[in-house]
Amino acid sequence: MQKPNGFTLVEIAIVLVIIGLLLGGILKGQEMITQAKIKNIIADFSGVSAAYHGYQDRYRAVPGDDKAADRWTGATKGDGNGIIVGKWNSTTAADESLHYWDHLRRAGFVSGSGTDNPFNAVSGKMGVQTGDGSGASPVGVLGTAADTNLITGLIMCSANLPDKIAISVDSQMDDGDGKAGTVRATKQTAPNPSLTAKAAADAYSEDGVSTYLVCRQM
Repeated sequence: MQKPNGFTLVEIAIVLVIIGLLLGGILKGQEMITQAKIKNIIADFSGVSAAYHGYQDRYRAVPGDDKAADRWTGATKGDGNGIIVGKWNSTTAADESLHYWDHLRRAGFVSGSGTDNPFNAVSGKMGVQTGDGSGASPVGVLGTAADTNLITGLIMCSANLPDKIAISVDSQMDDGDGKAGTVRATKQTAPNPSLTAKAAADAYSEDGVSTYLVCRQM
């Protein structure tokens, strides 16, 4: 007697179970990768802050702005006024915001060499600036639409954070509100965007497509 063609219900059920297990494993793996990125980005904020304070404690100066940085051959010294001049994402070789990284690296607080900005776990740039980066009576950034309650002083920014990661980073370091607290965000329209004077902060939108520049007051 010829065996009928096709699959039995038992065979189909086994295949569906296997597919379900595979999909579950993939989704779980993706979630683990996302959580690892979140932890990495938070560690970046904490590590750079610790390096900054360690440098201050050792040299009694602000990295990038250190007027005695010529203690290292080839290093560019700052003017020593306590303000880091230059945007967090500057490409201008003379800006103190770039030499911030060179000074920390020469002092052994950050790995690597040179003035290039380091990158975060999602390939966005990280950087620091004082206020709006102008260096002249620094104006705060990332406040409300009315330009009040801005964050001022030295800030560290991490760019290109997907919505879910940005929300988690803010929630674990601050209050989860992109428009308030010591951690704030602005929705990106281009990678690694600059911050202008009195730039408005944005509320987070978990839509699967938005990316954010997240900055923390140091």
